[in-house]
Formats: sequence, C-alpha cells, structure tokens
Amino acid sequence: MKTYSASAQGTVHHWYLVDAQNKVLGRLASRIAMRLRGKHKPEYTPHVDTGDFIVVVNAGKVRLTGRKALGKTYYRHTTFPGGIKQTDFAKLNARLPGRALQKAVKGMLPRGPLGFAMLRKLKIYADSKHPHAAQQPKALEL
Repeated sequence: MKTYSASAQGTVHHWYLVDAQNKVLGRLASRIAMRLRGKHKPEYTPHVDTGDFIVVVNAGKVRLTGRKALGKTYYRHTTFPGGIKQTDFAKLNARLPGRALQKAVKGMLPRGPLGFAMLRKLKIYADSKHPHAAQQPKALEL
C-alpha cells in the first residue's frame, strides 16, 4: 500500500465566498487559514498548495470580543532608525478595513514561498462588492 501524495498539477482549487459581517476576527481567520492550506481536503499534502480561493466580503465589519478593539496593538516599521509605528484595531480598521483580517490569516500560514502563494489566494474586500463573479464562488458559512 502506497501513501498518496498530491501534486500541484492535479489539484483543483475551488472559489468560496465568506461574509465576515459580525464574525469574530480570530475564529474567522483560523478557519480561512485552514481552507487556504487545504487541510479540509482528504488529499492534503503539507508541501503542496492544495487549498482553495477565498473571497471575503464585509471585512470592515469584523468584530473583536471584550475590550480588544482599543487594547489590541499592531506594529509596523518604516525601516528608518526609530521608525516603529503602532496603532490599535479601531484606528487600523477605520483607515484600512480588512488589513487586520489579512494580518491575522498571514500569521497562521507557513512562512516562505508556499505561504506566500497561499496568501495570494485570499481576496479581501471592505464592503459587499467584489470583482470575482465570473469565478462563481460558492457561499461558505464559517
């Protein structure tokens, strides 16, 4: 009996549509990361991108539990000495809706070229409109 190993050529990537309105950020991000990796499929192979495309709409309406909207801090660096910048979730979500979800999912994916390829299959939109109607994404309830 041989162990099955998926190949990149034989993998079928489906398109799914996720509505993030009133969903909790961390729980939504972990389920999206699992779908992007392909761990929900029986042919999952760790070194092959077997995941699906995920289109997230209403990403600006994602919520946090407790008082994390003001206490959760995001950092970035300008690459200049002393150039560290910080912001909280409320300001980040007001300025760039969907960036918090993208950062959460990125932290749950593997580092390196395979993780970058998985992250490119995530499409995030702040409102309910998206340009992927031609791919006919199926609604996915997470």
